[in-house]
Amino acid sequence: MMATYARGAARRLTQQDLLYESLRRAILDGDFADGTRLAASRALAEELGIARNSVLYAYERLVEEGFVSATRHGSIVNAVTPGGGAQQVSAMQEAQQAAASRTLARRVRALPPRRRTRDGAIALRPGVPALDAFPFVQWRTSLERAMRSLRANDLGYGDSAGHPALREAIAQYVRVSRGVRCRAEQVFITNGTQASLDLCARLFADYGERVWIENPGYPGARSALLAAGLELVPVPVDAAGMAPRATDWDEAPPRLVYLTPSHQYPLGCVLSLERRLALIEHARACGAWIVEDDYDSELRHDGPPLPSIQGLADDTPVVYLGTFSKTMFPALRLGFMVVPPDVADQVSMAVGTLERQGRVAEQMALAEFIESGRYARHLRRMRKLYEERRNGLVAAIGRHLAGAMTISADAGGMHLSVRLDAPLRDVDVSTAARSHGLHLSPLSVYCLPSADAVAYNGFLLGYAETPPRVADALMATLARIIRDMRGPAGGAV
Repeated sequence: MMATYARGAARRLTQQDLLYESLRRAILDGDFADGTRLAASRALAEELGIARNSVLYAYERLVEEGFVSATRHGSIVNAVTPGGGAQQVSAMQEAQQAAASRTLARRVRALPPRRRTRDGAIALRPGVPALDAFPFVQWRTSLERAMRSLRANDLGYGDSAGHPALREAIAQYVRVSRGVRCRAEQVFITNGTQASLDLCARLFADYGERVWIENPGYPGARSALLAAGLELVPVPVDAAGMAPRATDWDEAPPRLVYLTPSHQYPLGCVLSLERRLALIEHARACGAWIVEDDYDSELRHDGPPLPSIQGLADDTPVVYLGTFSKTMFPALRLGFMVVPPDVADQVSMAVGTLERQGRVAEQMALAEFIESGRYARHLRRMRKLYEERRNGLVAAIGRHLAGAMTISADAGGMHLSVRLDAPLRDVDVSTAARSHGLHLSPLSVYCLPSADAVAYNGFLLGYAETPPRVADALMATLARIIRDMRGPAGGAV
């Protein structure tokens, strides 16, 4: 095996691919007998002088392809020696084809942004997690366990509120991690934040009633609330979050107040405790509901996640929204809402007539993923990764765009809000950057016109998909774009 490793090194393969190919070849050649336990990942990493993550990656691929079984006693080689019959040869061919497909996919992902964005810019997209770092093996394990436990009655229409195991797992998780006061009966599974917002608009307000929204704010919330026929009242945002005037509660009292208090979208600021308490007091007084969208608070970099508004008191008029699109992956399409206990029964009855649950296996798998602790471990890894990528983007902006761009509030998550200081319109720079593979979301499009509106000119920059070395190249490209747009008289960037 060491000889194969040395030959591969001469071909300049990555450490993880090199080790995987070496182990795979040794197993196929019969160097490792059936039942052989491979060396512990830490010990092998020290012996070869490589990163332990590279060993873990190689072992995980061998498990995926059936060469090795992961047991509590370690990684055990399966019976795949030559001469195992036509069925075994066929399985090996399928495994090799699958491995080739994965290798090709990794090479495509590794291409620079310009080469892989012919159908639209994707570099710096906000709201998309680091899918390349998702723990596929662990998630697949949870899915397989869920599929094995399915019974015939699980294939019908499920509980409209969601699978009981997932509701309980979420209730336990948010009680500990976010300070949410709830039981499983208050948790309702939805198809994501948009579905939760649609339910809130239909269940907690009537057609034509008034809803306060942050300005600038989340366009998806704006769309859901408008679709329900509600009147939108944009409320300005400052460094301490949504900032209504004291007179607004008397002059334009809302039925709903929608906000993102732990990481304001898109500016990134945090709603102060003083305003949180005042919001609860005023909402109680005028009979309003607060819709607290906690879309990415688990990914806070500077300290633990902030407590929720919902958990500040026993009887807060708060509907708490969460999603797994940011912490897991968008295609999962699972979110949830936590409603106050005194309306849980009415919401359950209403949801029963409005919604039909599906994806039972995915819900069961997610419940197991949370309860096993793998979800919490995944979040810890993502927080560390996102902090590294955030720091890389911040450093790249400082190197290439000092004087042309200023970073605004930065409470964590997966994006930065930046102000464009160059005398250019953000929408024009965004259009020019798109042809270079950069997705710059203009801050101006997140705003609604109002008498109190502040003119925002800048961008929302997602960094979850962007390693530091890539961020540096992207910011250098953006600096060139801005210089070209400013022309000779514009000065250096």
